[in-house]
Amino acid sequence: MHHRTREDSLHDPPGGLSERTARKVREALEGRRRGAALLLPLAGPAVIVSVAYMDPGNFATNIQAGARYGYTLLWVVLLANLVAMLFQALSAKLGIVTGCNLAELCRANLPAPLVWLMWVVSEIAAMATDLAEFLGGAIGLALLLHLPLLAGMGVTALVTYALLFFERAGFRPLELVIGALVCLIGLCYLLELFITPVDWRGVLGHLATPRLPDAQAVTIAVGIVGATVMPHALFLHSGLTQARVQPRDDHERKRLLRFSNIEVAIALSFAGLINMAMVIMAAAAFHLGHADVAEIGTAWHTLAPLFGMAAASIFLVSLIASGLSSSVVGTLAGQMIMQGFVGFQIPLWLRRVVTMAPSFAVVGLGVNATEALVVSQVVLSFALPFPMAALVWFTSRRDVMGAYRSSAALAWLAVLGAVAVLALNALLLLQTFGVSVPGLG
Repeated sequence: MHHRTREDSLHDPPGGLSERTARKVREALEGRRRGAALLLPLAGPAVIVSVAYMDPGNFATNIQAGARYGYTLLWVVLLANLVAMLFQALSAKLGIVTGCNLAELCRANLPAPLVWLMWVVSEIAAMATDLAEFLGGAIGLALLLHLPLLAGMGVTALVTYALLFFERAGFRPLELVIGALVCLIGLCYLLELFITPVDWRGVLGHLATPRLPDAQAVTIAVGIVGATVMPHALFLHSGLTQARVQPRDDHERKRLLRFSNIEVAIALSFAGLINMAMVIMAAAAFHLGHADVAEIGTAWHTLAPLFGMAAASIFLVSLIASGLSSSVVGTLAGQMIMQGFVGFQIPLWLRRVVTMAPSFAVVGLGVNATEALVVSQVVLSFALPFPMAALVWFTSRRDVMGAYRSSAALAWLAVLGAVAVLALNALLLLQTFGVSVPGLG
């Protein structure tokens, strides 16, 4: 099993607990807590990671999916969420069992050229992620407060910095703040489903019927996958679990893994339901009569006359909560990825400046913001094979995981999930280069 080095311990990512929370966790592992009192102290990593599955990139792709194709692409959302659930569980398990994060294991076990390539690709993916998160929050603030987009971006930057300061009081306060923002997003979409007229029979039918109507649907499907299964989330989850709780023996480790899997299932099911709610809302509101709605701003302006300012405002509140929380999580993930791959970090403020720069460039050059969001999600989808392949490989190795390595059945299931993502990517490449694909028109 891989052992942490002194260098690793000097650069532990965020995830440590206060003495009070650590005591509650210890009581839970020893079986002295029951019910919610058992799960709540252990909850946190999957909640943090779940933000990546409901960020503004999801808003952009899900609005386009629902407006253009109604409920047709709901199966893609379901598939992406199931794949995400499997890989996040593997990432959390890797951190708990080895005490290392995925990037650290890559640096320790892979050839240097491949490590550098993975780091560069991961940094590009982090910038694409931040483009979606930062722009999404700024668009929401600009529309809600009637500000210019650049002003909305400035406010978003300041609020993001303020949220990052919660980490100075310990990581648990930041977990609670992000958890509250996740609940706010969920509440907003629950309200939207009551406001818009939903054909629930159509929803259930398309969840179980895989179909890509045309070539444009492939682009949106890949965008949905890229917005759902995210590279930085696969790296981050192992970093959040690696130093959060130190099990004292195999019994506690198995108990911790069981709790981790429960948290992943609950948190990502919640995120998946929110993603489906986004598509369902867009389909119900726009597909009949407004199928050309493809931008967040247009969606807001269309919702107001159709269903009232309340529906439009709720939509923007959820977008702002999504943008702010996911920007914070993306910054933490970027720091952990750099530390893991190359062994050093840059100041948090400098990372925010570097990753925000593309967003200001996009707005300054006059690029359509929502189109930039969708393209950023496609970029993420192409970065996914690296962490997915690394996770499958490391969690299947006895010398890394010991007795906790993945069973053959679980490893093959993970391979199938990765192949499904790569198949969608291949379809997009064929379409981009003008190769005719039967059934796509």
